[in-house]
Amino acid sequence: MNHLQRYLVDEFVEDYQERRLSRRQVLKLIAGITGMTLATQILAACGEPSQTQPSGAQATNATAPTAAPVTTAPATAASATAAPATAAPAITEPGTAAPAATTSAGPVPDSVPADDPAVAAAAVQFPGSDAGLIGYLARPASAGTFPIVLVCHENRGLTPYIEDVTRRVAKAGYVGLAVDLLSREGGTTKVSDPESIPGLLSNAPPARHVQDFQSGLTYVKAQPFARADRAGMVGFCFGGGVTWLTAAGIPELRAAVPFYGPPPPDSELPKINAAVLAIYAEQDSRITQTAAAIEATMLQNGKIYQKNIYPGVNHAFHNDTGTRYNAEAAHEAWNATLAWFKQYLQDSAT
Repeated sequence: MNHLQRYLVDEFVEDYQERRLSRRQVLKLIAGITGMTLATQILAACGEPSQTQPSGAQATNATAPTAAPVTTAPATAASATAAPATAAPAITEPGTAAPAATTSAGPVPDSVPADDPAVAAAAVQFPGSDAGLIGYLARPASAGTFPIVLVCHENRGLTPYIEDVTRRVAKAGYVGLAVDLLSREGGTTKVSDPESIPGLLSNAPPARHVQDFQSGLTYVKAQPFARADRAGMVGFCFGGGVTWLTAAGIPELRAAVPFYGPPPPDSELPKINAAVLAIYAEQDSRITQTAAAIEATMLQNGKIYQKNIYPGVNHAFHNDTGTRYNAEAAHEAWNATLAWFKQYLQDSAT
């Protein structure tokens, strides 16, 4: 298995052990990646589910974190500067066949409705390297040219949550493009069995995902409202892992914000030119335990890097349709993301 496949298998096993997935669900999800024989062996080796409640349950509808997020300032191997903003808690990626209803007790902070007059948003089609691609593009409705922010979805495909995130990017003054990595299957909404989506995504070569974002960037750069010399990227969960890979594969990216994404192979990190803000959740030990090694490698290679670890929250805390959603942490992490993009896509002189 490649690192994205291992990441998804580990995630589904963890969800099963925490009783977020039934045995039938986890077998089907893992089998979509590994085949049924290996999926059965993996499940047999992982042991019985925990008898306790899921670790993220207490975070549902949480307000503020119990402590300030752990933040490291943007730095290179030679110097460190003050962080542009602090960060906050997160949201978990749904592991079930369909996303759960939102757990928010009220309006979702930062959400931008599709009919917001300040934003122009629509589905788009553009050429890829080997097939036509589809995506969701959102931009400020006002005249002008704006930096580009690519958006990568989770392992559930291009969902309404990711479309909303793309509109949030536009509301902040960027041209946002979410690429549907299931374009060759007709797009996320055309996949008849949602539980097959993680397998479809992870069985594609990771390099193909990077190439699809390169095709998306080429498409957006040609639009009259886009500032072709300023591009960044944000992604969540599986999409956080793709964001790491795309930052390594597209050297012109100036900023990248992977939310609790699986780390790329060490050989990819030296290729990154983008200033990286990595978002982590304290309770997401499976991903957060990799943060220190990534930081060491990034700084050893003279990269601009900052990590924000949000206390008291778990994986996928930014997803307002998931059971681990934390409104306060999500809002703070999004503010940190926008501050990062402002510094490296808008304020930077070079």
